[in-house]
Amino acid sequence: MAYNFKDREITKISVIGAGQIGPDIALHFAKSLSPFGVVINVIDISPEALEKAKAKAHKKIQKGLESGAFKPELAEKIKNALVFSADYENVRGSQIVVEAATEDENIKDKIFRQVESLTDDKCIYLSNSSHMQPEVIFRNIKNKSRSLVAHYFFPAEINLVVELVPGKETDADLVNLLLGFYEAIGKVPIKVKSSYGYAIDPVFEGICQTAIMCLEKGWGTEKEIDTAAVKSLGLGIGPFTALNLTGGNPITAHGLDELGKLVMPWFKTPNILHEKNKSKELWNTAQRGEKVELSPEKEEKLVKEFQGAFFALTSFILDLDIVDINDFNMACEMSLVIRAPFSFMNKVGIDKSYGLVKDFCATHPTFTFPKILDKAKAAGVWKLQDIIATKLDGVCVLTIRRPKVLNALNLEVLGQIKNELENVKNDDSVKAVVITGFGTKAFVSGADLNMLASLKTPEEGYNNSHTFQSVLNYVESFAKPVVCAMNGFAFGGGNELAMSCTARICKKGLPVLVCQPEVNLGFIPGAGGTQRLPRIVGVEKAAEILRTARNVSAKEAAEIGLVYKEVEGDLVDEAVKFAKQIASGDVKVKTIPQDAISTNGNPIQLEIGHLSKKIDEIIVKAIYEGSHLSLKDGLELESRMFGECLLTEDMKIGLENFKSNGPKAKANFIHK
Repeated sequence: MAYNFKDREITKISVIGAGQIGPDIALHFAKSLSPFGVVINVIDISPEALEKAKAKAHKKIQKGLESGAFKPELAEKIKNALVFSADYENVRGSQIVVEAATEDENIKDKIFRQVESLTDDKCIYLSNSSHMQPEVIFRNIKNKSRSLVAHYFFPAEINLVVELVPGKETDADLVNLLLGFYEAIGKVPIKVKSSYGYAIDPVFEGICQTAIMCLEKGWGTEKEIDTAAVKSLGLGIGPFTALNLTGGNPITAHGLDELGKLVMPWFKTPNILHEKNKSKELWNTAQRGEKVELSPEKEEKLVKEFQGAFFALTSFILDLDIVDINDFNMACEMSLVIRAPFSFMNKVGIDKSYGLVKDFCATHPTFTFPKILDKAKAAGVWKLQDIIATKLDGVCVLTIRRPKVLNALNLEVLGQIKNELENVKNDDSVKAVVITGFGTKAFVSGADLNMLASLKTPEEGYNNSHTFQSVLNYVESFAKPVVCAMNGFAFGGGNELAMSCTARICKKGLPVLVCQPEVNLGFIPGAGGTQRLPRIVGVEKAAEILRTARNVSAKEAAEIGLVYKEVEGDLVDEAVKFAKQIASGDVKVKTIPQDAISTNGNPIQLEIGHLSKKIDEIIVKAIYEGSHLSLKDGLELESRMFGECLLTEDMKIGLENFKSNGPKAKANFIHK
């Protein structure tokens, strides 16, 4: 057995280093690739380290089994896929080697020179360095075109972000291959140009430096400074707590000194951090559940300092021109569990953010004021995109990339889709468009529920629905074919977007492809679901799916005509071919009827269980009365019916239940 990706067949991956992060990297590979029979080696010269790594991995597998994250069969495959060995000969036959050893250039050099003697020219070499440039790590490798840094974040089997850092001689096609490969196995990779510390670690270490400097100035205790950092930046945990949990004092101290030499003089290891390293003491942080109070004056000073530092650090990284702003904005949020910096600055206001950085740089004269902030101030906003637009063989591929919320839609994302379509409308080199989602789990998980929860009146509901519909109507009426490549499940607004496309294809074998879950939450679809689904699969089948909120598999979706076909190979490649066939007229697909459609009479009787009878009345009216109208008038009816949901108690109950208890908990509707 093997895992096949593009032109690569993978049967063995070796991870060298059984310390803190190597076993976690191996565990992620095993979780993703063990079902395909891929062997994951963990190599280390220390038998003791290997035993600890094995115990750690097995403990995490058992925990996943007990929590229900793994089924017993998968847990057994993961365990069997992991091989722990002190014998470097086991590296032979590997298609990928990941080095996760000590942050020492001589050790890394020695490892890769040994690995090169054991592997063929096609083997990919990755170093999980946190700082060192690939030109340094791979300086003695004969074939540098297949080597680059793959920087994981703690904990590596859970944290989704991976920085891919190519060297000067790294093959560009290999970088693109790895971007796709990591996405396919569930990670969120970003490309970063070679620079000491890359893009994200200077931000984390700069925040740690800021915290320690505040401590040295007597602005608060470790507990107080941690608390202020969390409040001001939306951190999951404070910087002192993070250093304790990751054992990060030594690597942060080394990293700060090197950043000061190679990147900017402001970076410097504070004396207290040097002392902590020598004494091996932990920082004095709050215990779980301990509440730390801050005086208003202390909090104001610390918040200003942290926000000034954060905005300055992230803007400075952009000044280095090593990373795309959208990649960086997303990856900071996900890897560091912190507010997305440029979205945060937009929310705070560019003028205020600019002032915070100005003040920070004034009190830290060795911190170079980022020039890019002048451009942002002039523009009045950081321009950010959640849509990745690429051209592939005459087809524009639009990828919705919001991995933190499984590509959920909001009005801003819909606006970006429309803008991208407008950009290619008159481009004769573009024959068709493909819309897909980032990752392997979700095409689009639905509409952003925070946006829906903010609606208060029927008029607001109507306007929200109407705005969503206007964009999807634009997609439906676009002059060029638009194919939806459903890479994962499409819930709610995701399925409504898919249905507005010319045609849909999906990944084969998905047990859950489509669901319109709105009635579970106490409202009805508002972006065309009650009108387009009946026109695609028939009124009775659509009514049953819409009124019960049940899941539809990929197989059933193909059988009832919701998707054109299931695809086994590369979904986007197949979508591009399909879109070109539609554009050329070689393939004809059914279009959605614009006129009234026939029904079998009265609504079918359905058992809806705990679901709201009041909402069911509204959705039945939208479906059946809408079927007697043109699509245009049916959509208008749907918007009015969606607005009517806001008059019900059950919509409030449904949304609050989801917010408090999650999607699996049944709401206690009162049918009013």
